[in-house]
Amino acid sequence: MSLNRRNFLILLGAATGTMALGAFPAAGEPLVENPSGDQPLVNEDTFQLPPLPYDYSALEPYIDAETMRFHHDKHHAAYIKNLNAAVNKYPKLKSMSAEDLLRNLHRVPQDIRTTIRNNGGGYVNHKMFWETMDPDGGGEPTGSIATAINETFGSFEAFQELFNEAGSKLFGSGWAWLVLDPKGKLQVTNSQNQDSPLIKGMYPIMGNDVWEHAYYLKYRNDRREYLKQWWNVVNWEEVNRRFEQAKA
Repeated sequence: MSLNRRNFLILLGAATGTMALGAFPAAGEPLVENPSGDQPLVNEDTFQLPPLPYDYSALEPYIDAETMRFHHDKHHAAYIKNLNAAVNKYPKLKSMSAEDLLRNLHRVPQDIRTTIRNNGGGYVNHKMFWETMDPDGGGEPTGSIATAINETFGSFEAFQELFNEAGSKLFGSGWAWLVLDPKGKLQVTNSQNQDSPLIKGMYPIMGNDVWEHAYYLKYRNDRREYLKQWWNVVNWEEVNRRFEQAKA
């Protein structure tokens, strides 16, 4: 169940899309220079709001339609709008995926670095979030992800407990994650705000959004109950696909 570091770094690039040839300068150099004062800004939007893979009400009674509508149409859309505004200032960045930008955040121009971190993370995290839920989800995992979870955490129940704890004990807003680390091992972790595990060189297999906008309309301040009920909509087929992709 382990990967060497070289293979892991290779799969990170392959799993999230490739960049246009020549997009990166030599290691350690900035991705782009500051735009000249007479260079026109590019206004075409590179990143688009992906449609939900199901109806707003499809995840009820566990996640209500009103929450899904605001979460997708307002919050996710706002992250994408801000991300596009940032990369429009540096046209060369438009050839890169959001995942590439996050993995190379230290080389992104400083004046947009925080914007990319927050809104690029919000874009990538939510795209995965919608895909790893399904109206016919829930139950226990099957396939290679089930084997890996049992081998790493002892049992599915032990994994659930660790994952829920990562979400419930996070102070403020953020995410609970199952990730593949650079050594090819599964880990449960969390992150604040919209920070993506990609920033730290880890590959997100699945994640649960514990920002209040993800659950407050239905669960009020009971984050633990939201975390508990969320397992009823986990799309294990997609989670397993992401895991297989990561370790291929």
